[in-house]
Amino acid sequence: MISIQKVSKNYGRNHSLKEVSMEIPKGEIFGLLGPNGAGKSTLLSILATISKPSSGTITIKEFDLSLHKKIRPLIGYVPQEIALLDEATVKENMVFWSKFNQSQVSNEYLYDICERFHLANKWTEKVAHLSGGMKRKLNIATALIHQPEILLMDEPTVGIDLQSKMEINQYLKQLAEEGKTIVYTTHDLSEILYLCNRLGVLKNGRLVFEGTIDEAREKLYYEGSQLTDEEVIYHLLKN
Repeated sequence: MISIQKVSKNYGRNHSLKEVSMEIPKGEIFGLLGPNGAGKSTLLSILATISKPSSGTITIKEFDLSLHKKIRPLIGYVPQEIALLDEATVKENMVFWSKFNQSQVSNEYLYDICERFHLANKWTEKVAHLSGGMKRKLNIATALIHQPEILLMDEPTVGIDLQSKMEINQYLKQLAEEGKTIVYTTHDLSEILYLCNRLGVLKNGRLVFEGTIDEAREKLYYEGSQLTDEEVIYHLLKN
């Protein structure tokens, strides 16, 4: 589904990504991990066609990333910053983003998406009056309007309550089971363990690990001690 080959991104002398290569198959929730400044958001912005790589190649399905008209309908992008119109209602936001994405859909369809995120009772309420968790859920809902095959999600649940986080995570699991491919960044270990089939760990712009937690455990196994899943992730990020 997504093939990334030796992708680098330079900002002058600053190398945000350094020859990153990875493969992400259809229907997988791929966890992209790393400390702040590791290059996670940069890679997601490149995949979303917001930024261009300095070198390397990316194909999504059979299309080269440079073919924006082919790629963009396949992508739903959820950035760290909430991209909503505060003084507009939930309905008006959904209608606005449907037109922005050139999606010919009915209000009933948009309402149904909101219902999946338990936002239907806020349909006519201004976004400015919503809680942080509701705004986060609406932010994700807008990215799903055009039924993308791929979701790129940059810390979508940061700063929200546990119940909203659980609702979002359960829904993402369902989407993956339906065949959607999800690239997900988070600093929350519980989300990683619940959601992700495989992990990619970035440090200083380089991919230092790609694989499952069990594969990472084999790599880190030492002194006859079996590491827990949490310890595996901790060591991946630390070492």
